[in-house]
Amino acid sequence: MRRTISTGSPWEPRVGYSRAVVVNDTIYISGTAGDGDDAYTQTRAALATVESVLTDNGFALADVVQSRLIVADWDHWEDAARAHGEVYGDIRPAFSIVHALPFVDESIRAEVEAIAVRTTP
Repeated sequence: MRRTISTGSPWEPRVGYSRAVVVNDTIYISGTAGDGDDAYTQTRAALATVESVLTDNGFALADVVQSRLIVADWDHWEDAARAHGEVYGDIRPAFSIVHALPFVDESIRAEVEAIAVRTTP
């Protein structure tokens, strides 16, 4: 069973992607940016959105098995990574950090992606 989740963003049909895709007990969450003026704040906001997508679809943050953090300004990767660690500290999913410059919107400092497997009731 495959189900797509949309935010209604005009980018989704234009680029051909979904906010997330659920296949059986796995959810794949696309690159998610957050609001704020710096990498730390944007990462925390993006992770809050990820958590919301998870919980709205029957998953928990603890179900995340893989996370990717993409940063635009390598000088501030530690700020974004600190936000990631505060959220996922005890969960400790598989993780990678990628430097990508520039984002489509130059105000974006960080994005996060996640894959979760439903293991909680």
